[in-house]
Amino acid sequence: MRAQIKLGSIQGVKIGLHYSWLIIALLITLSLRAYFRLHDSEWGESVIWATAIITTLLFFTTIVVHELSHALVAKAHGLPVRSITLFALGGVAEIEKETPDARTEFWIGIIGPITSCLIGFICLSVVLAFGWTPSAFPQNPLLAGLMWLGYINIMLALFNMVPGFPLDGGRVLRAILWWITGNAKRATKIAASVGQFVAYGLIVLGVFRFFGGADIGGLWIAFIGWFLLEASRGSYAQIAITEALSAANVADVMSRDCPIVDGRSNLQAFVDEHLLRTGERCFAVIENARVEGLITAREVRNVARAGQCADAEYVWQRGGIARERPRLRERLVAVSDRRDE
Repeated sequence: MRAQIKLGSIQGVKIGLHYSWLIIALLITLSLRAYFRLHDSEWGESVIWATAIITTLLFFTTIVVHELSHALVAKAHGLPVRSITLFALGGVAEIEKETPDARTEFWIGIIGPITSCLIGFICLSVVLAFGWTPSAFPQNPLLAGLMWLGYINIMLALFNMVPGFPLDGGRVLRAILWWITGNAKRATKIAASVGQFVAYGLIVLGVFRFFGGADIGGLWIAFIGWFLLEASRGSYAQIAITEALSAANVADVMSRDCPIVDGRSNLQAFVDEHLLRTGERCFAVIENARVEGLITAREVRNVARAGQCADAEYVWQRGGIARERPRLRERLVAVSDRRDE
């Protein structure tokens, strides 16, 4: 998931927001406004709004800390982390490589809930230190916000420990299965299946709660279940593709028969006789019996959009294919020589 709004970076990890975060941030702010107003209407509307907005921002800060803990543990084990993106249902740390062993997978998965639990207990401890008792609602707006953050982070930790891949609990389950079976792919498949089972359960529960009078609360549960279902399927598919690609080399899938065209040929003729007729999208450009570069459908499209008329040589020059690529040129010359033979 790509971030549309950049916030900066921490320890080399880029932090950003997906547009869907704005929607959930607004909904949480409105919910907190109603929550604080219900428990203490004497604060005044401006104080209630300010408390709701600040608490929302602090909540998403704790999510960043949660995801950052995943990222730091991954980096400590030599795994590069590109970014952290906040979106509608939380956050995600983009780790560029798969974990090499079950132990690393376990610690990357478990550190997030541990971090959220620590944040929750710290917030509640601060409120308790100022005289709050769990049976009463804090009269101070700041303490009320900290109390909510404490509870919500503990709930977030418990939810993330649900054994549904790719939730943190699903990653922990995958690590345990990986350690038991010694087979990462099999462990992933089982963890993803459990995740899909949990997702279907949440969807059914949400629908029943909705028709049972829970209204929006039931729909939220169903929506979370649907998201978990899609994420579980997508994560398993991504890991399966990664494993398949990691076992192949570029040479195994490269094209060894590269079509060639004359660099002085008319571009329209090239399109009619080669590009459209053969279905190929990349051609070697020959000039004076030498391979000078490449021409692709993209360069032709760029010229067509610009309304320019040119030959094939002009296109590959303007298309950004540098002449200073001796290895590529040698490879293309070798292809041309094989064609002549």
